[in-house]
Amino acid sequence: MDLSDLRISTDRLTIRHFAPEDFDGFHAYHRLPEVYLYLYANPLDEDGARAKFAKASDPRLDADGDVAVFAVERRQDGALVGEVLLKLASKAARQAEAGYIFNPAFSGKGYATEAMRAVLDLGFFQLNFHRIFARLDPLNAGSVGVVERLGMRREAHLIQNDLFNGQWGDEFIYALLQHEWQARPKVA
Repeated sequence: MDLSDLRISTDRLTIRHFAPEDFDGFHAYHRLPEVYLYLYANPLDEDGARAKFAKASDPRLDADGDVAVFAVERRQDGALVGEVLLKLASKAARQAEAGYIFNPAFSGKGYATEAMRAVLDLGFFQLNFHRIFARLDPLNAGSVGVVERLGMRREAHLIQNDLFNGQWGDEFIYALLQHEWQARPKVA
């Protein structure tokens, strides 16, 4: 499924495919060590950012493992504040992983929660996923706050399940089922 024409507007944000003019903003946050602190990867140099940007510029969900990444733009001024994604974990079981990366220059304003609410709506209402989950480092308090504000349930705490730069890291898994998202109280 080609999602390159997707465009979602929220109160303050537009969620859309990445355009060529987004590269500088994309690279601005992908090169920051603090952005990659909880991603178990190194910040991207320009070549790495260009390769990742090329993949992000073609959002598709056709086969297990496909990732659809979308730019998150602030409506008031067109600033690229970050990105959200859906990864097709299992087409047969209608499951997807949700994720997000935001430029720390725009943190603390609720943009990640607002954008992820729209992504969950997309995933459950338009793409008909049965279950959407998020994986995150327990030390990333900001990310834990986002998924908990969205009403996601912590399903697992994996202990020392990943090794990066000689350090073991834990992982939380949060999830929601389609019927739980549909039954939640609507946000005003």
